[in-house]
Amino acid sequence: MSELGKIDRTFFERRVAPNLGARRDDVSIGPQHGVDFGVLDIDGRALVTATDPLSILPALGFERAARFALDLVLADVAVSGIPPSHLSICFTLPESMDDEEFAAVWETIHAECEDLGVSVVTGHTARYSDPSYPWVGAATAMGVGDHDDIVRPDGARAGDRLLLTTGPGVESVGLLSTLFGDQLDLSVGVLEDARERLEDVHCVRDALTAAAAGPVSAMHDVTEGGLAGALNEMADGARRASADRDVRFEIDGAAVPIRPGVAEVCDALEIDPWHATSCGSLVIAVDPAGVDAVRGALEERDTVVAEIGRVVDGSGSDGGGGSDNGNGSAGDGGSVFVDGTRLGHPHVDPSWAAYAELADE
Repeated sequence: MSELGKIDRTFFERRVAPNLGARRDDVSIGPQHGVDFGVLDIDGRALVTATDPLSILPALGFERAARFALDLVLADVAVSGIPPSHLSICFTLPESMDDEEFAAVWETIHAECEDLGVSVVTGHTARYSDPSYPWVGAATAMGVGDHDDIVRPDGARAGDRLLLTTGPGVESVGLLSTLFGDQLDLSVGVLEDARERLEDVHCVRDALTAAAAGPVSAMHDVTEGGLAGALNEMADGARRASADRDVRFEIDGAAVPIRPGVAEVCDALEIDPWHATSCGSLVIAVDPAGVDAVRGALEERDTVVAEIGRVVDGSGSDGGGGSDNGNGSAGDGGSVFVDGTRLGHPHVDPSWAAYAELADE
């Protein structure tokens, strides 16, 4: 198990996967490492559901922190292509949070849910003596739709083209520069650019826009483990779904967009932006016939989007002369090659250690 952040695949397969309670025929997609959501079959209809912790960082301002926290929860349903429609939410509030601060959080969540058509159906709210920021609870998002409309996380197929919205590292850079900017030896202009990245961390509407615009085969939000982790998890899912037939992601490194401030902050913190969590970024596998439609729909929303590669059949042992680039285990997960060099899964997200180190200074 990794020291910080999400559990790794080995821990999941040894400790979690063998112990999932009762087996039921109505579970269409159950827990899988690297998969954002589960699916139940309810009388022929699909109920898509996902659960996440609630993280509130007061330094962001309670309204902005609340919108950020909610988007993280709803995004894991939205990447299925099914709009989130219902929310169950639990608050375990620290004693230091007063009524006005909670009201700012709750009213922001209400307004955003109302705009997205999401109804809060149940929950729990209480103050306790032990909880502390940023972890103040958890929530479960749900969406109801047709099984045929679900964008499966393991659905990437040979021939698909790969799109990336926003780019790597935006969440980590936006948060760390906002919280600890005075500890970074960077110019005022760079810090302003980096702090603007917090406006890039919302992807619910982008995910639903992409799914509605064209034939999307698979979609994954770029969370812990960053772009390298997301690409490997998608490629691994595609391989498993095709009965372990070789599936390779070929990525053009120069095509990956890097938002202003990202490179400078990551260099200052000595972290790889491709490994750092980047909520707000989506990797989207699209049938070639739908690439222009999906790109156009996202660009109409002023979302940065780029075609960064393609899905091909091929051996995972070589990428045209390439070897593992040192960014992870070459034998781990799916086969991802960047400019001919294998990109492994990083396993540990460096933004956690950077946060802990900066918080201790």
